[in-house]
Amino acid sequence: MHTVKLMPQSVEVVLPHGSPLTELEFELYGQESIPFGCKAGVCGACVIEILDGINYLGAKQKEEKDFLETLGYPGETFRLACQCHLSGAVTIQVASR
Repeated sequence: MHTVKLMPQSVEVVLPHGSPLTELEFELYGQESIPFGCKAGVCGACVIEILDGINYLGAKQKEEKDFLETLGYPGETFRLACQCHLSGAVTIQVASR
């Protein structure tokens, strides 16, 4: 089990190892969370910034990296939440423009 801390709300959710971050949608029961659209990595609705634990969300694939750059989110700290699987404690926030 690993803790996901969602900022700036300081909401903490505990999820099993290997869980996709899309589980936050169900765990938070409609509270302010990550906005998910397609859940397939093609809409860009779920861009997050990783504040801590970058190594615990799996490797970013080239397609995700290229898409994030197209959306204006270059750098390693930005991810599509729908493409992340949890392997340790992380602190994240919805990316702002």
